Amino acid sequence: MVEVLVTGGAGFIGSNFVRYALAQHPDWRVTTLDKLTYAGRRENLHDVMTNPRHEFVHGDIGDAAVSNPLVERSAVVVHFAAETHVDRSIMAAGDFIRTDVEGTFVLLEAARRAKTLRRFVQISTDEVYGSVPTGASRETDELKPRNPYAASKAGADRLAYSYWATYEVPVIITRASNNYGPYQFPEKVIPLFVTNAIDDIPVPLYGDGRNVRDWLHVDDHCRAVDLLIDTATNGEVYNIGGGNDIMNVELTNRILSLVGKPASLIKPVADRKGHDRRYCLDTTKLRGLGWSPQVSFDEGLAQTVDWYRRNEWWWRPIKENDPAFREYYTQQYEQRST
Repeated sequence: MVEVLVTGGAGFIGSNFVRYALAQHPDWRVTTLDKLTYAGRRENLHDVMTNPRHEFVHGDIGDAAVSNPLVERSAVVVHFAAETHVDRSIMAAGDFIRTDVEGTFVLLEAARRAKTLRRFVQISTDEVYGSVPTGASRETDELKPRNPYAASKAGADRLAYSYWATYEVPVIITRASNNYGPYQFPEKVIPLFVTNAIDDIPVPLYGDGRNVRDWLHVDDHCRAVDLLIDTATNGEVYNIGGGNDIMNVELTNRILSLVGKPASLIKPVADRKGHDRRYCLDTTKLRGLGWSPQVSFDEGLAQTVDWYRRNEWWWRPIKENDPAFREYYTQQYEQRST
């Protein structure tokens, strides 16, 4: 059995990757390490918790006593664990530095000592490039992160690279565009807008709504990471983008149309501080290895909306029964109406 460690495997992208890995690789034994903070939930892995090839470990990547033995026994580490929400980073940047940078350092130190490790995948983000007015970001472009989340990811990104350059740890770095799909915590824009619309609650749209994002279905992201585990060159960076550039206001209208609700539900709110206007990735390098997105945006968005319709058991307790979510939502949106 190939020992694979997935950090943050109870989060959105991580849980989808765990599920994908177990289905696609019958010779893999997958260990999920997750701290189970607000967005990491056992419910995200409910269908694989009893799989004999899956082990769940509740712990912090920054706790060397927990994470080091897991890294040191692994052939592959896929490092998703991170604080990820830009808005939360603006409110409390310290949490992002501790998890995204210091936690990554703990894992890399363990990787430096590991005897069986053949691949360490550092999951980064397109946000490290900063706002891109025109064209598309290439892997060699300068990093210009403009918010604490992006800066923490850029720090971890370059720290991981340094462990390849200095210690020859078999690191690769991926920078993906905005992911969407099932099991995404409902404070992120697509699940937030879908679930609000289902309940006829206004959807809070930042600023003029003309900020542009590229959307990547989480399944396509998983396929890309899987391919790179076997084919990437150590020390290299690979962009993963869906090629679906769309303004936030257009995305909002598409969601409302799919849910069958009127545009009058759109509620403008004061724009986010330092809100990057546009992201766009050049994915030529990854496509040269044989990858391309398999899920069209129209198909993927419709499937995602349908998933949230059919799985109220998953999101409704968060939105209705979690006082921390309610407090965050009130602070972030209800107090910022324009």
